[in-house]
Amino acid sequence: MDANKKSHIIVISNEKGGTGKSTISMHLAVKLMYENYKIAVIDLDGRQGSLSKYVGYRRDFCKKNHITLPIPLHYIYEPLDNKANSSEIKALIEELSTKVDAVIIDTPGTKNYLFELAHLYPHTLVTPISDSLVDLSVIADIDPTTGEIVRAGHYAEYIWEVKKKLAAKGLSYLNWVVCGNKVSNLRSNNKNLVFGKLENLSKLYGFRFTSGLKDRVIYKELYLNGLTVLDLNQPGLNSRMSMSQLAAKVEFNNVVEFIFAQN
Repeated sequence: MDANKKSHIIVISNEKGGTGKSTISMHLAVKLMYENYKIAVIDLDGRQGSLSKYVGYRRDFCKKNHITLPIPLHYIYEPLDNKANSSEIKALIEELSTKVDAVIIDTPGTKNYLFELAHLYPHTLVTPISDSLVDLSVIADIDPTTGEIVRAGHYAEYIWEVKKKLAAKGLSYLNWVVCGNKVSNLRSNNKNLVFGKLENLSKLYGFRFTSGLKDRVIYKELYLNGLTVLDLNQPGLNSRMSMSQLAAKVEFNNVVEFIFAQN
């Protein structure tokens, strides 16, 4: 890698838990590694540690089954009362930025200093969101009677401040992608409402929206083995992909293509 070329920083974030940030982080890391990029992941949600467990399960699975699958460089941090690890994390990101092609940072679901630290760096910000009015509220408050947008949600307001800070550092463009995740397979008025609002809000708040990933059992089944839908046809797994698994793989590849379409 060119020592003068900085790595691409990808932050997976939503100021809400349970949106599937760790699943997307791991799948994105694996996707990029299969394309021969060197990837590091930083788990800043160390108290829960979902991404770190995912990486650990993957190492254990490979060792137990005597197979080789791509595994990212991995780091984990928990919040400290005195914020003493802030400088260490900043130094790590600076160091990794000249050693790998991309750094993927998985953030906590609530705002703390680690959450805020991650948002100092992104070139690309991916916000997973379900087809739920509860999830929509982090982007915009909606009048329940008229269905009109009342004001920006707390997370959208925060990202507006992030954009201003990045611009002050000379980073004039943030590739912010809001990605549907855990989306119901059923057609519903609620889903149409949420995704319709997100399409409209994308122009107002400066993000790109993709309906993204359906709520598939395969993601839950693969987690404890540290696998992704991108691994299933690899040598040594002896796994013939079902139509549903193949659809999930195509779906995720399409999401990645959308994320980097403007980069």
